[in-house]
Amino acid sequence: MSKDSAIPVGSSPSEMGANEVDGSGGRSTMRTAETLLRILPMGLCVVALVVMLKNSQSNEYGSLSYSDLGAFRYLVHASGICAGYSLLSAIAAAVPRPSNLSMAWVFFLLDQLLTYIILVAGAISTEVVYLAYKGDVTITWSETCSSFGGFCRKATASIAITFIVTLCYAGLSIISSYRLFSKFDAPVVHTNKGIEIATFQT
Repeated sequence: MSKDSAIPVGSSPSEMGANEVDGSGGRSTMRTAETLLRILPMGLCVVALVVMLKNSQSNEYGSLSYSDLGAFRYLVHASGICAGYSLLSAIAAAVPRPSNLSMAWVFFLLDQLLTYIILVAGAISTEVVYLAYKGDVTITWSETCSSFGGFCRKATASIAITFIVTLCYAGLSIISSYRLFSKFDAPVVHTNKGIEIATFQT
């Protein structure tokens, strides 16, 4: 049951009307803010993806491309998935609709999933860039950024954008969590033995 559907006892028609207007305005503001917050990472993901796709460098030391490193390939794929989901979810969020428990769960789970996907992409790519800058003697990995500085700078820029996207999705996860756990009660069901059990229902 949606918490928004509860009607205060003893409220006058004018008070109820004012409450409905206030509630409608609040929901509209929240919907607009959420839609914009979903559109923002879409653009950022596209920028991060394009920067990484164009990231290659050739010189007297050889050639290096993002496709040579698995972490960067994963970042490209994750950014593409994120951009697609951001577009679809922004469209879904912008459409006015009554509160629905199933849809709230879908947004909650997918927002959580995308947050972790893009976070992992940024984290493993950061490790690769760190090794490219610093190297690691214990695994005989020499630093390469002194020879491929342009490549490293573009990779760093793409990763920085990816972490901004992660912050956006962290915010979206908070919004979808709030919507799910604040608007829907767990109704009490009485069993034959007199035991009260809380169950969610639409």
